[in-house]
Amino acid sequence: MKSIKIANEITASEISLGCMRMNILSKEQAKLHVNTALEEGINFFDNADVYADGKSEEIFADAIGMNSSIREKIIIQTKCGIRNGYYDFSYDHIMKSVEGSLKRLKTDYIDVLLLHRPDALMEPEVVAEAFSKLHDSGKVKYFGVSNHNPMQIELLNRYLKNKIIINQLQLSITNTGMIDSGLNVNMEIDPSINRDDSVLDYCRLNDITIQAWSPFQYGFCKGVFLDNDKFPELNKKIDEIAEKKNVTNSAIATAWILRHPARIQPIVGTTNSNRLKDICKASDVDLTRQEWYEIYRAAGNKIP
Repeated sequence: MKSIKIANEITASEISLGCMRMNILSKEQAKLHVNTALEEGINFFDNADVYADGKSEEIFADAIGMNSSIREKIIIQTKCGIRNGYYDFSYDHIMKSVEGSLKRLKTDYIDVLLLHRPDALMEPEVVAEAFSKLHDSGKVKYFGVSNHNPMQIELLNRYLKNKIIINQLQLSITNTGMIDSGLNVNMEIDPSINRDDSVLDYCRLNDITIQAWSPFQYGFCKGVFLDNDKFPELNKKIDEIAEKKNVTNSAIATAWILRHPARIQPIVGTTNSNRLKDICKASDVDLTRQEWYEIYRAAGNKIP
């Protein structure tokens, strides 16, 4: 699998395995799934403290057989900040969350810690204090955010010694708001509305890696658009290109994200090991500019 550079220091697989639903797998299935990821060249694993109330982190650690030898070969990302009905970026919660994740993941350090969705009551000085403590103690190497806009990141970075290196955002062929507004500048139509303060361009300008979550979902996790009768033209086009490239439709949907020059890293959350193998073939698929735009238009987007 091809790799990408994150923060000019982390060499990561360009596709990451999302571990949110690890809890639905048996021990044997989880082990097979994680080993399949490793065999396919995936070295980046995305977790969070709230996934199955921490159970997914535990299952991942057991499945990969966490030890010092395997630990140095993989990159572990986890998140904190979501609680039951509210968000919490307080010093105590961040510190407690990391300690819990370290224990469940059976490791001494986390490679990347993300703030999991914005907290309206965030005090950036407090976050900076927690991050500095975690970094200086060696418990967290790098920091990022999820679903944050540019000004929220700027506010954080004003106080952080270790700047934000990742922003995890929803992106799929059917969820292209961050791309639409850039293609429809100065147009009096809905796709021209800039709903995220040009977060795509901002991240590119500031060397922040965008991670695409729910790369196969439409709407806010309403379902998968692949093989879905709601999207006949899109699936027809994807299937046509998939046949030409001799890969599956899931590989084409992933390759569409990888084709963007921002070097976006898809977070794929499938729990089907065979499907994971199919998805990983996207790393070897080169979509032409014309094919990329054909897929974009087939999703119902118009080119001005």
